Amino acid sequence: MALLNFKRRDASASPSVNPAVEAFLRDYSIEVMPRTAEKVEDFRSLLPEGTRVYIAHIEGTPIQEMVATAKRLNEDGFAVMPHFPARIIKDRDTLKDWIARYQGEANVSQALLLAGGVDSPHGDFDSSMQLMETGLFDEAGFKRLHVAGHPEGNRDIDADGSMKNVSAALRWKNDFQSRTDAQLAIATQFAFDAKPIIKWADGIAAEGITLPVHIGIAGPAKLQTLIKFAIACGVGPSLKVLQKRAMDVTKLLLPYEPMDVVSQLADHKAANPDFNVTHVHFFPLGGIKTNANWAIENGGSSATPANA
Repeated sequence: MALLNFKRRDASASPSVNPAVEAFLRDYSIEVMPRTAEKVEDFRSLLPEGTRVYIAHIEGTPIQEMVATAKRLNEDGFAVMPHFPARIIKDRDTLKDWIARYQGEANVSQALLLAGGVDSPHGDFDSSMQLMETGLFDEAGFKRLHVAGHPEGNRDIDADGSMKNVSAALRWKNDFQSRTDAQLAIATQFAFDAKPIIKWADGIAAEGITLPVHIGIAGPAKLQTLIKFAIACGVGPSLKVLQKRAMDVTKLLLPYEPMDVVSQLADHKAANPDFNVTHVHFFPLGGIKTNANWAIENGGSSATPANA
């Protein structure tokens, strides 16, 4: 099964590392869940020192498991950014308790605020904006807050397929940065085609949105896995990239790798230094180790593991 074998090699010695990609992957981030983190014996053998690690909070995951994962990653020297999904947080007291637990037990000072993937709120909150308006993150001295972005729209927010509501929410969040001491940025849903990403990023910049964009990229995975996640997450136009690949029998059994979209964005960034996409955020849909090893093979010095 050599086709599925992701071997790590010494990136610094590889002549194939694209300098633009190497620069683009600098300070990349990655997402884990408590159950996926448990499968990783040593994060420091996979991720660069200080990597920002988001911890996805899926409905039903006990807060103690989230905090324990955050504590482990913090002790390993990583910048921990847990999700705060508004619709699964019962009330202000619960939010305050979560913040206190993360700070007191895991030294967390940054968070991704999002509505969350449930249809009906469990309590008082429906959106990330309501979480921000509580003022609790400011009171706790959080240094960084990230909010969600959707380069291809979000049917949960705009059922008509437009970008009206998601764009209005981004404008509100952009204005909010003047009311907080925390640094704000947009962390986006993943996409598979650079063209819609560039068009969207240029569009929000033209609207006066100055928040830097951390673009979501799906890590290497089986094609069937990616298509399943893409449909579930509402990825739109760029899904055609996967569908076209699925029709090519010579590629059907090969794992998808994100080099095309990453290299195109990297080249665009190199040619346009003011491009508002400043970082890559990986969704390791094919596994954390697989994603990290891909970065090591293609990211040169930007992906050198902490223990290397």
